[in-house]
Amino acid sequence: MQDKRSLRKIFHDLDKPLLFVSMALFIFGLLNIVTASSRAAVVNYDVSIYYYFYRQLLFITIGLIMSLIIIKIDTKSYKIIIPVLFVVVIVLNLVALTGEELSGSKNWIDLGFIKLQPSEFSKPIIIVLMSIMFEKYYRKLRTLDSKRYNAIGIILFLSMIIPALIFLQKDFGTLLITLFIVGMMLLASPILKIDKLKSFLLLIAVIALAGLIIYNVQGYILNDQRISRFKSYLDPCGNYENGGYQVCNSYIAINNGGLFGLGIGKSKQKYSYIPEPHTDSAFAIIAEEYGIYRCVFIFIGYIIVLWRILVISSKSNTLRGRYMCLGIASYIFVHIFVNLGGMLGLIPLTGVPLPFLSYGGSFVMSLIAALAIVQRVCVESKNQKEKIKIKQTA
Repeated sequence: MQDKRSLRKIFHDLDKPLLFVSMALFIFGLLNIVTASSRAAVVNYDVSIYYYFYRQLLFITIGLIMSLIIIKIDTKSYKIIIPVLFVVVIVLNLVALTGEELSGSKNWIDLGFIKLQPSEFSKPIIIVLMSIMFEKYYRKLRTLDSKRYNAIGIILFLSMIIPALIFLQKDFGTLLITLFIVGMMLLASPILKIDKLKSFLLLIAVIALAGLIIYNVQGYILNDQRISRFKSYLDPCGNYENGGYQVCNSYIAINNGGLFGLGIGKSKQKYSYIPEPHTDSAFAIIAEEYGIYRCVFIFIGYIIVLWRILVISSKSNTLRGRYMCLGIASYIFVHIFVNLGGMLGLIPLTGVPLPFLSYGGSFVMSLIAALAIVQRVCVESKNQKEKIKIKQTA
């Protein structure tokens, strides 16, 4: 009985716009995976057209179970839990380095029935870890005492361990996103402006040195496949055979869809033109089938999600809550920007999933966990307000 009341109380304190819009986007993405993956499932892998649908549904279910646990745990406990999880993801990323190379990267752990990408789970953990450190060292970071450099050094060192491992895995899309998250967290941090500048200069120097070492060891930094993506960036259709085919076919899909789309399940580009259309290229298939007019609702959904996370951040009664929400908003935003930017030719194509809509187990579980952390911050903020009201009326 008490557990039911507790769950009702938690549900009452959740941010409803964020919850319902997130659910709507996940459901739409799940249904789209059926149509986008149907050809690949049957022809390429000889499985049911619902194969990827059921797998994504399984991942979402696991994510929801994780989210229920996360929402019930006080963020004060993160000081103990997150360091342990941080060590776990470091070990998992090291294990991934010993595996087979897929698409030029060693970023997967193959468990037979499922493949996990440890770098995806690392993103929310890095966000929470940095948030805890900002809160722990807040006073020290805001003073001119030379001891603040010790705190900054610890923060920089810990925040760059995972990016360093991802760099060794040669997963440059995930590396770009992880560095962006770390960079945004540092920009929003309580670190003094002059120290932020010094920190960024130091990180740039370290990255440049790492690149130089890699180049001297293997003779190159980017392989031919990644270089071809940069070369075809400005004119993908003119470089169709040399890396531009995916973006060019995405253009064709979006153009085919026009304003109102070809209709659900009627995409032409999913038939061998766009590789793995249910993953990185999910938006192109959606645009082809639903049209640009209906895609506007997806962008509205994204805006609502980011807006609500930032509102929760601004209302948080703890520093860690504020920074966790800011980091998670950056995490979702950069995934949207990098994926759609690549599809629309605004930036060179980088294989990263589109939030809520792309197929991918590790990413969807990581995303749901991140949203659950935001909701936990919201719950704690509302509980604190209720306690203040009770004291005032007592």
